[in-house]
Amino acid sequence: MDQPTHHHADTLKSQVEEATGVALSHCYQCGKCTAGCPLNEEMDVMPNQILRMLQLELPGYEEKILSSLSIWLCLACDTCYSRCPQEVKLSQVMDFLRQESIRQEKVNPEAKDILKFHKAFLNSIKMNGKLHEVGLTIDYKLRTLNLMQDVQLVPSMMAKGKLAIFPHQVQNTKEIAKIFKRISENG
Repeated sequence: MDQPTHHHADTLKSQVEEATGVALSHCYQCGKCTAGCPLNEEMDVMPNQILRMLQLELPGYEEKILSSLSIWLCLACDTCYSRCPQEVKLSQVMDFLRQESIRQEKVNPEAKDILKFHKAFLNSIKMNGKLHEVGLTIDYKLRTLNLMQDVQLVPSMMAKGKLAIFPHQVQNTKEIAKIFKRISENG
């Protein structure tokens, strides 16, 4: 006999709602988020299905969501948000789910290069206070060992002024360091 599901404060659903301020119950499954998502064909779990799993909290839903490829494919383009009649901020939900997936070490193996890019991107901001494209690229290439991929694009990008060899630092690097310190203490 199945035990009734007990809803308590440490469920993934409650963590998502608390961290993002998104009211998951507002979603009524119209499917516009999934229909408009530019990457829906690549996803293993559709965006509206992720919301539905969070709403219902059925056994195994946390594992299925946190180990999905879909949470890593989200571009945070907010096409879903712009189409949502209930204004559910799905990109914030996906961002929280990615962080939780990393924290619980449940990252989908197919998302390993995306995760490496994610870490390289944050590392660039941590070091310079803003994105340094060349540093990001080098960091990412070293993490993934895809060293020669896209190398033919470099000369034309440099000629167009799209790549700066040396990073330009922002003024408030101490403030940025404090942000990263606060995040690592709370994460």
